[in-house]
Amino acid sequence: MPVWQESILLIVTAVVLAVIVKTFFVQAFYIPSASMEPEMQIDDKLLVQKVSYWTGDPKRGDIIVFDDPGGWLGSAESAGPGNIVQRSLEVIGLYPSGGHLIKRVVGVGGDTVSCCDDEGRLQVNGESIDEPYLADAEANADRTFEVEVPEGYLWVQGDNRGNSSDSRYHLGDPGGGFIREDDVVGKAWLRVWPFSRFGFIGGTDAFEKVP
Repeated sequence: MPVWQESILLIVTAVVLAVIVKTFFVQAFYIPSASMEPEMQIDDKLLVQKVSYWTGDPKRGDIIVFDDPGGWLGSAESAGPGNIVQRSLEVIGLYPSGGHLIKRVVGVGGDTVSCCDDEGRLQVNGESIDEPYLADAEANADRTFEVEVPEGYLWVQGDNRGNSSDSRYHLGDPGGGFIREDDVVGKAWLRVWPFSRFGFIGGTDAFEKVP
């Protein structure tokens, strides 16, 4: 095979493999806001893995990336890459995707989620949750609510409770603030940028006692 044909074949093969990896295994994203501080900082670049949800559903405490369920993002946040090179790289998973949100799952189908107990803590099925990852635990009680999560849906909140437009802020929307499990892209897995904070994104045992 001539060198030019071999080069084309290698490029096409690499692109196909990249698309397969993005579709089924891992996808790159960036953090557009402060809603998940302190765990996630603005402009952090991370990899989201999809393998965990091949045969299972998101669990309480998971940090997930999901498609905008409608009206959660402004026009600037919904905008994709600004030029054709970036857009092309996004398609094959080599450029961080925009137009998505990242939050923590605090309620799954069948759960009753409410806020707050006498100490300002979130409650799930009557169990008060100690959440050490919160940016400001006192801000948790800024909005009071009680919801029952429908089957096949999730209730999500940001760790920066005082600065997160999450399920609480969309209670009055047609979807009631719930996220369809089908809209979940994957689970936050690895922070790749900045290098000073490179590392795997751990889980939490905060919800272990929830009945």
